[in-house]
Amino acid sequence: MDEDNRDEANPGQQINIELGEKEAEGTYSNLAIISHSPAEFIIDFTRIFPGSPKAKVHSRIVMTPQHAKLFLNAMKENIGRYEKQYGEIPLMNEQNTGAMGFQLPGPPKEEKIN
Repeated sequence: MDEDNRDEANPGQQINIELGEKEAEGTYSNLAIISHSPAEFIIDFTRIFPGSPKAKVHSRIVMTPQHAKLFLNAMKENIGRYEKQYGEIPLMNEQNTGAMGFQLPGPPKEEKIN
C-alpha cells in the first residue's frame, strides 16, 4: 500500500511486486459498491454510463477490516500528497444531485407524513 513497497508488518522488508501486462492497463471505474461483514470488506468496482440501466462489476476486492482501514489511511495520505503537489481535488457532486458515480453521503432525507 505504500510507495516504497515495505510490508506493514515488517517495516524493513522489501517486497517484489509483479505487475502483469493486463493488470498494468488498469480498469476504469466510476462506481464502487462497498459492503462488509464482521470478517471482511468487499468492494465491487464497476462503471456506469449515462442512459444505461445496467452496470457490470469489473473487479471485486475482498479484504480484512484491518486492511480496509490501512487502505483508507494510505488513500488519505496519497490524496494529501497529490493535493499538495497539484492543488485541491474539486468534488463536483457535493449536493448529490442524482448523478451516478462515487457519491458523497448526504443528509438523511426527511420523511413526510400526510
